[in-house]
Amino acid sequence: MKSKLELGFNQIVIFESKNRRDICISKLNLLTMVSKNTSEIRVSVTTEYDNFNSYPSENRFVFRYNIEIENMGSLPVKLLSRKWIIYDLGFGFTEVEGAGVIGLTPVLESGEKFTYFSNVILKSGVGNMEGHYVFENFDKGNFNVIIPKFNLVSAVLSN
Repeated sequence: MKSKLELGFNQIVIFESKNRRDICISKLNLLTMVSKNTSEIRVSVTTEYDNFNSYPSENRFVFRYNIEIENMGSLPVKLLSRKWIIYDLGFGFTEVEGAGVIGLTPVLESGEKFTYFSNVILKSGVGNMEGHYVFENFDKGNFNVIIPKFNLVSAVLSN
C-alpha cells in the first residue's frame, strides 16, 4: 500500500507492506522557467532534478532541461550548432559544442516553435548552464542566440 501526503513544498510518501514501512521525504520538483530573446528568437528553459537516475552517494546528480525555441521573426531560420558552458560547484567549468541539438538541425518558419529535452550530470549537485546557438538566416547569414543561464540544484541538497 502506498500513501502520499504533500505539505507545502515537501512530499511524504509512505510505503507499507505486511512486514515493513518505508517513509520517504523529498522536496517536490518545482519547475522554474527562464527565457531570453535574441535577434527575434526566444529561448525558454525549464529544469527538473531527476531523482530516479541520480545517485547522490556516488556523486551523480542528474538534471533534465527542457528547451523551447520560438522564431518570432518574419523569416525562416535554421539552427546549426550549440555551445554550452556547464558549471559544477567544486568541479569547475566544462564546455560542450556540437552540430544541431539532439541530432537535428531544425528549420523554424516564422512563428514556429521547436522543443526538445536533454540531460546533464553534475558531480556536486549544484551548478548552472548557459550558452548559445548558432542560427542561419537565409538572407543575412549566421548569428548567435543566447541560451539564458539557468541554475541546477538537486532536491537532495535543498531539503
